[in-house]
Amino acid sequence: MPKSLLDLAYDYVSLNPQQSKFQDIWAYCVQEKGFTEQQAAQKISNFYTSLMLDGRFVTLGENEWDLRSRHKFEKVHIDMSEVYSDVEISYDDIEEVEEEEEYNKPFKDKPDKANSLSDDEEDEEDDDEEDEEDEEEKDTDF
Repeated sequence: MPKSLLDLAYDYVSLNPQQSKFQDIWAYCVQEKGFTEQQAAQKISNFYTSLMLDGRFVTLGENEWDLRSRHKFEKVHIDMSEVYSDVEISYDDIEEVEEEEEYNKPFKDKPDKANSLSDDEEDEEDDDEEDEEDEEEKDTDF
């Protein structure tokens, strides 16, 4: 059974005592698979992504790769709390909130006249309620 690109990459990196450049790893894989330039161009991005996701490999920066097993955990571990926050806020979200606040500003400053009564109207309504209560008392006081 033919080897996968990642298995070929593992073989290449395993045989080299030092870290390897991505270009060298890819050139080895292309040669072993016998890819044409067009085939290589079509496959390189998927290979790079697969290499990033494969737990056997680690990137050391500057496009240098090595086997994870050759390095101490502290050197190759990425603390994800430094990469991601609990809440991801994009500039689009911030702009949307600012636009909404700007839109609502005139409504916050003015009371809702349709649903609120003036002080005089509130007093009249209170007086009407008191009058109704007095009428009820008169009907029961005979």
